[in-house]
Amino acid sequence: MIAESKAYPAELVADVCRYLQEIHPEKVSLAALGARFHLSPYHLQRVFKRATGISPREYAANLRLEEFKAQIRAGERVTDAIYGAGYNSSSRLYEQSDEKLGMTPTAYRKGGAGMTVFYSAVPCPLGCLLVAVTERGICKLSLGDASAPLIADFEAEFHRAERIRDDDGVGYWVGRIIAYLEGWQPDISLPLDLRATTFQLKVWRELQAIPVGETRSYSEVAAAIGKPTASRAVAKACARNPVALVIPCHRIIRADNSLGGYRWGLERKRALLERERQYRQKEKAPPDVEKGE
Repeated sequence: MIAESKAYPAELVADVCRYLQEIHPEKVSLAALGARFHLSPYHLQRVFKRATGISPREYAANLRLEEFKAQIRAGERVTDAIYGAGYNSSSRLYEQSDEKLGMTPTAYRKGGAGMTVFYSAVPCPLGCLLVAVTERGICKLSLGDASAPLIADFEAEFHRAERIRDDDGVGYWVGRIIAYLEGWQPDISLPLDLRATTFQLKVWRELQAIPVGETRSYSEVAAAIGKPTASRAVAKACARNPVALVIPCHRIIRADNSLGGYRWGLERKRALLERERQYRQKEKAPPDVEKGE
């Protein structure tokens, strides 16, 4: 249990996310969730939504949808995947498919052929940034020294999709990410449109639950998802993370506290961790320390 007077918001949100993942596909009311964490339902929802951009109920709905997609990719029949993910009926899923999946379940199983992906590549505090989005969320976010290699990599990965460069249209997404990189906001919570295995999704969800300013080892993440001997598999899932920063794989280090690897370069990883540590220290400092009084 977490006492309201002592819980640091990022830690509270991480604990709520972890709890919802643990009980999935079971459902829990906001009142029961508030009682579980010693908070009023209103206060819990307000803190959670301020940190993530969505309510606990929407987060749980996203878990169900991601589980459905993972089962479909694993070859399950659509009907079996619907109930296996925790939906009471197929109508509940199809209501969400128009809002969040971006295509019908059957079309998703076929790989989303014919989908349109908009992208932008711009300078950022860490070099260059590429952001690619569908109408439902970010499907790729990469960092590099120049835009041309990032664009080439994106085009190779999405060679079956219609790809449209739209710097203005993708500007909202880019702006949120730049604000994070420049230190204007502590974290990024944006809708995602990902293709992954069930294991990868479990790892990525666990990464998103790590509070700003903290790190975990590969073995700690493996233990947290119930696979204590899967440290190498966790490392591979981190390496295949298609959306840098939003899924913060830079918060994973080795057991000896060395940085380990990072797909986008160790200097970027070091800079990200240092920026987040500074933000965390500032947030936890007493007012008189923060103001230098």
